[in-house]
Amino acid sequence: MNIRPLTTEADYDWALAEVEQYFDNEPAPGTPEADRFNVLSALIENYEAKHWPIEAPDPIEALRFRMEQAGYTQADLARLLGSRSRASEVLARKRGLTMEQAYKLFSEWHIPAEVLIRPYHLS
Repeated sequence: MNIRPLTTEADYDWALAEVEQYFDNEPAPGTPEADRFNVLSALIENYEAKHWPIEAPDPIEALRFRMEQAGYTQADLARLLGSRSRASEVLARKRGLTMEQAYKLFSEWHIPAEVLIRPYHLS
């Protein structure tokens, strides 16, 4: 199968080149080529997570991203949180999200709960 651990940038580049050949000619499930592709993909994913971790956004960054993504306005947020002033305070980081507000954002706007409950700095 010719697979090795990815411990250096050169190993990582090698694995990327090996996986790239499968993009144009996807292996059939259950074949040795598919197994090789899956193992190499897992090794690449592990290497990237170890060397270039992506930090989850803080709750307000996630909220702003969701608003932009879905076309929500501050008025939409105000309706969800109960008042314009509350929405403004939350977005300006003057007031933290309550658990009730986090739950509403999770259930209605589908922002992941694990992001909404992360600690963040207020201004």
